[in-house]
Amino acid sequence: MGLTYGIENMSPKPYISRLLALVLVLVIGLMGCSSSSGLTGNYGQDTLTVIETLTTTLDLVKDDPNKAAVESQAKEQINNYISLYRRDKKSGGLRSFTTIYTAYGSRPIPDKLKQRLKQEFKQVQFSLQKGI
Repeated sequence: MGLTYGIENMSPKPYISRLLALVLVLVIGLMGCSSSSGLTGNYGQDTLTVIETLTTTLDLVKDDPNKAAVESQAKEQINNYISLYRRDKKSGGLRSFTTIYTAYGSRPIPDKLKQRLKQEFKQVQFSLQKGI
């Protein structure tokens, strides 16, 4: 009574299910690694990207039909930015980081704070462009 490993005993079902599982793992892994926030991992470029998004969000009028979508995108981008750079000792304590962190939150931003943030965003942009 020996085991036979002939071709006639091989069923394609186990191989198809394994292949399908592998494809599923790859797709989920690649989708999980992709970022819709536009962050690259380059602190300077990411800071400028977030500032651009925040400036656009701050400039929206109250009645804008896209306001909810733009605010949602900005919040996701800030979350990703903070998650990426908070623990980094080089960037976590920089003024540019704390300025963006100040803009973070679900509260409405008063006009006085909007103006101050826009001024600080300009200073951050200037500093990053000069390499400071």
